[in-house]
Amino acid sequence: MKDRAAVLLAFSLLFSVAGAYTVKKGDTLYSIARANNTSVNSIIRLNSLKGTALEIGQQLRIPGVAPTSSTPASSKPPLPAPLPPEQLTPTAASSIAGVTVRVPQSLRMGEAFVVQLSGARAGQTTVRFPSEVGEDVRMPGEVLKPIGAAGEYVVLGRVVLGKTTPVVYEVALGGELIRGRIPVVGLDQAIQHLNLPPRVSGVLQDPGKAAEDAAVDRAYALRTPQVWTRPFAPALARGKATSSSFGQPRTYVAGGDVAYHFGTDYPAPVGTGVLAVNDGTVILAGKYPVRGGLVVINHGAGVTSLYFHQSKIAVKPGEVVKRGQKVGEVGTTGLSAGPHLHLEMRVRGEGTNPANWVDRLWPK
Repeated sequence: MKDRAAVLLAFSLLFSVAGAYTVKKGDTLYSIARANNTSVNSIIRLNSLKGTALEIGQQLRIPGVAPTSSTPASSKPPLPAPLPPEQLTPTAASSIAGVTVRVPQSLRMGEAFVVQLSGARAGQTTVRFPSEVGEDVRMPGEVLKPIGAAGEYVVLGRVVLGKTTPVVYEVALGGELIRGRIPVVGLDQAIQHLNLPPRVSGVLQDPGKAAEDAAVDRAYALRTPQVWTRPFAPALARGKATSSSFGQPRTYVAGGDVAYHFGTDYPAPVGTGVLAVNDGTVILAGKYPVRGGLVVINHGAGVTSLYFHQSKIAVKPGEVVKRGQKVGEVGTTGLSAGPHLHLEMRVRGEGTNPANWVDRLWPK
């Protein structure tokens, strides 16, 4: 009986330090976990959630946050001051110094998009996304120069997976500045529990993983001119995503942390040719612990494509490749439980939905 009482007391103490949080518009499990210095997995376990979808007004218990009756839970942690209304542009089009600025009406989590700039001085503008500051992204809020000619230019943007608060953009020209925001909605996908066997998941503890991640990060940091001139093509002559879709929240092992799937999986027989989605330069080509047989292509303008788990590599680092050129063959190397191609389309290092690039010069 004493042991049972001790266990009950331990559970009582555990839940007594889990504060209540009221879900607000734009919240995701990732943003709530990050703000409260905890993990998505801990919140899911504590609240017995079956997925990552949230509802406005939903009450969540937060590990390690004490409840309080004097201050509403929804006011903690403090959020940055809202942007002044006069600096926000809720419509899809605006103008600055004779340049017309167009942005999407709304965006989805993990989506790539363009800010369109039209006018004689459009090429002189600069664009940045202040909403990236404070996010877990590479080089947040960097100043971006437009791409184009003859008065028609674009700047690539992307929505980070796990983010549903609005994307805030700034366009500057000749001392003038306009700022706008674009609403973001989530993907609302159920968590996929892969429960990979130790012989597969063991690569996550491989000593070479850190060097692999560092090499890929160096590729993400490249800022070279755009080299493609045609729409992006599929990476397989025939291939349909039938396993893990882009942005899927998943666990790799039972009880493991929840992570997002930054690419799309295309099941195919071993030996199926893997094709470059567009013109570019090969940055990485070789075998790695987690990504397996990997090819990374730099297309310029901060865009990179990555091809995982290949059985054979047909290109070398530094090689210039053309759209549709064979770069390798489908396999099941690295963190893989079966033959497939894992394809990623990264914009300045952040994963974007590959489907939004196919048959388009720029993502929709």
